[in-house]
Amino acid sequence: MAVKIRLTRGGTKKRPFYHIVAADERAPRDGRYIERLGFLNPLLPKDHAERLKIDADRVKYWLGVGAKPTDRVARFLSDLELVAKPAIHAQTKQDKPKAKAQERMRLAEEARKEAEEAKAAAEAAPAEEPAVEEAPAEEAPVAEEAPVEEAPAAEAPGEDENKG
Repeated sequence: MAVKIRLTRGGTKKRPFYHIVAADERAPRDGRYIERLGFLNPLLPKDHAERLKIDADRVKYWLGVGAKPTDRVARFLSDLELVAKPAIHAQTKQDKPKAKAQERMRLAEEARKEAEEAKAAAEAAPAEEPAVEEAPAEEAPVAEEAPVEEAPAAEAPGEDENKG
């Protein structure tokens, strides 16, 4: 029989309260357990003394006989220095944005960097800009266009000029 040290949920709707128990890993979450080892009240502030209580001697016993803590319980036990801190698992690719969204983010980041560089360059430049000599441009012959005469707009029948 494999034993896990895990949380079982108690309390009412929207007011959770957890017991830390040693239970058979095949038992349901809130089902049968072997021994109650402590409790967690997540509604209390993290620095409150009554938020987390664990019977360290009984936890040491269960760890000694081969019980494995779940990740959440292992974090609590590592704060009490009973077990090593659990490793953080790598996330899957499902939590990443899709390809088009990543491309949009990359372009936005490049535009932001270019804007910062331009702003830094403008701030670094002296207040008086030296006169830039313009090279004479080659003048291409420009064909003069004949003025276009506009045809007078035809008046709609029945319109009076003295509408007021």
